Amino acid sequence: MIVLLLFALVAGAGTAITPCVLPVLPAVLSAGAAGGRRRPLGVVAGLAGAFTIAIVALAQLVRGVGLAGGAARTLAIAVLLGFGIVMLVPELAARLQAPLSRLGRLGPHSRGSGFWSGLGVGGALGFVCAPCAGPILAAVTSVSAASGASARVVLVALAYASGLAAVLLLYALGGRLALTRVRRHARGHVVERTLGAVLVATAVVMATNLDVRFEEALARDTSLPAFLVDPTRRLESSNAVQRRLALLRPRSPFAVRQEEAAATPMPPASPAAIPGVRTPSLPDLGRAPEFTATERWWNTSGERPLTLAGLRGRVVLVDFWTYTCINCIRTLPFLKGLYATYHRYGLEVVGVETPEFTFEQAAGNVAQAISAERLRYPVVQDNRYGTWDAYGNEYWPAEYLIDAHGEVRHTQFGEGDYKQSEAAVRQLLYEAGAEALPPPMSATAIMPAPGLATPETYLRPDRAAGFIPPLQAGVHSYPGAPALDLDQFALRGTWELDSQSATPVAGNGTIEAAFQAAHVYLVMTSEGNVPRQVRVALDGRAIPAAAAGADAPAGVVTVRAQRLYELVALPRAAEHRLTVELPPGVRAYDFTFG
Repeated sequence: MIVLLLFALVAGAGTAITPCVLPVLPAVLSAGAAGGRRRPLGVVAGLAGAFTIAIVALAQLVRGVGLAGGAARTLAIAVLLGFGIVMLVPELAARLQAPLSRLGRLGPHSRGSGFWSGLGVGGALGFVCAPCAGPILAAVTSVSAASGASARVVLVALAYASGLAAVLLLYALGGRLALTRVRRHARGHVVERTLGAVLVATAVVMATNLDVRFEEALARDTSLPAFLVDPTRRLESSNAVQRRLALLRPRSPFAVRQEEAAATPMPPASPAAIPGVRTPSLPDLGRAPEFTATERWWNTSGERPLTLAGLRGRVVLVDFWTYTCINCIRTLPFLKGLYATYHRYGLEVVGVETPEFTFEQAAGNVAQAISAERLRYPVVQDNRYGTWDAYGNEYWPAEYLIDAHGEVRHTQFGEGDYKQSEAAVRQLLYEAGAEALPPPMSATAIMPAPGLATPETYLRPDRAAGFIPPLQAGVHSYPGAPALDLDQFALRGTWELDSQSATPVAGNGTIEAAFQAAHVYLVMTSEGNVPRQVRVALDGRAIPAAAAGADAPAGVVTVRAQRLYELVALPRAAEHRLTVELPPGVRAYDFTFG
């Protein structure tokens, strides 16, 4: 943990020397230059504290790395504007201080420490400060949004904010020293009014979102050297940091209890057992949480929400999935088989569609996937991760098996162990009173090809594995690679990368990959749902019909719907080189292999 705190401290300090802090830097200098000698310290202390609150506590309200959003941003702008007006009009400050003498220290003073005055301005700046987010800051925010603020997360956020504030304090002290010399030659309140004008201007810039536009332009500017725009990227993306960041996310309490209960004896043999299949131990893992903060429901009576309380007496299988996840898709035949076989005997399956990508939040896309996959069991949208968080879930897919009394009795994360899962369902149905169960079902999941070697990778900087050279946020030109080792990827052309996807700009862009698998899938969308063609080649030639995936006849994929596309379908897993050519307007999100 100490190592991660040091990394966070360095990352925060590195952020403070990038152009990303330019929108708030004038306000920091102005606020620190006015008032008492300790005012700069108050400014950076307030900024660090408010910034930590923004990226930890407010992350529950502002998912992702939108650090300065909503009501907190509006309030902060109002505070900056108020401080600026008071500094612009010294007469107004005098009138306010007369009846409010106890609060007078909040105004600009030429005497006294000025610490509390600076704390107020710094606090406002902390809520509007939204520096370019690297992996550490993104991890802190996403973990806070998904799992709440643990002590570890708060400490990492404080370390990052402290590094940022330490460098800003140096800026503020330097600016104060320079303005002290200017004051010797200035008359009246010229300096204070100038500094007040800077604060007002900063508030106007924030209110009109010019700071956000500036950062977007900065991300698109390929002329700036990487060490200036993101000096700590290599450090934050290192394996040492990534391993420690993974520890910030708490594990599902049900998974932990199941591991702790691994020595629980097997249930006695019952008529429900599947011959030749070992029924898992089914300890009581705790009360199942209700469906929380959900949106639309499908396949229920009148599309009305279900509750676990209302399902009491039935065995319930809660399946966390998302419709572009290939691992989830491969489990659907098994889940459909369970529902078709055992629903009449007391089993309810509920699919909780928790999106990984923004477009998966659209109800129309989810409805289309439900129809395409012919799902008959209830499905609910979990766009705000309410139910995901209630279960402390970490995976797609993940199954939580709940008995007739509302207790979680078994979990399964990822693919596999299907016969054991069916045996667990049968045992809980038998315990609930269903004695005359049917024979074990014949439906099975889609199994990944044996010999699979290439892991999943994303086309986003923080989760792009195996790319040569590493991917960078913003618009950059990539040279491609004449040769790739197994499990390596490369981009060719000019691409724009954001927090979720990559899209070519200024002409077609190419993705090259050296993979080992039988099937290759790529999540893609087309801007405006306009049909656009993506070309696929295998080993340097147009993909033959015998190797083309279901979505790539003649080596051409027509991208329109926002979904997972099958590019390659080989008889068996083998090593090949894949080339995918995308036009502008098509976004690529995630490669999976099977």
